[in-house]
Amino acid sequence: MADASSRLKRPIYPIPDFVLSALEKRNLMAAYRQRPPYQQNDYIGWISRAKLPATQQKRLAQMLDELERGGVYMKMKWSAHLQRQLHPA
Repeated sequence: MADASSRLKRPIYPIPDFVLSALEKRNLMAAYRQRPPYQQNDYIGWISRAKLPATQQKRLAQMLDELERGGVYMKMKWSAHLQRQLHPA
């Protein structure tokens, strides 16, 4: 079976070291990995494409806060349960 990330049609962004460190520091790696591959990739691409370091940090903080709170993706309500109903494996 192919890796779920291989189904993505957009560029796949590698996770920068500073994002990995932040996820580990806040103990949010499990929450990040529980998100669908498209969300993981969207977050990383969104953070990585920021031109200014301050913007990268602001976007990183938003991602970490959303992972910590749960139920939110890019400031929109999101439910893993609903996601599974709409797109079963």
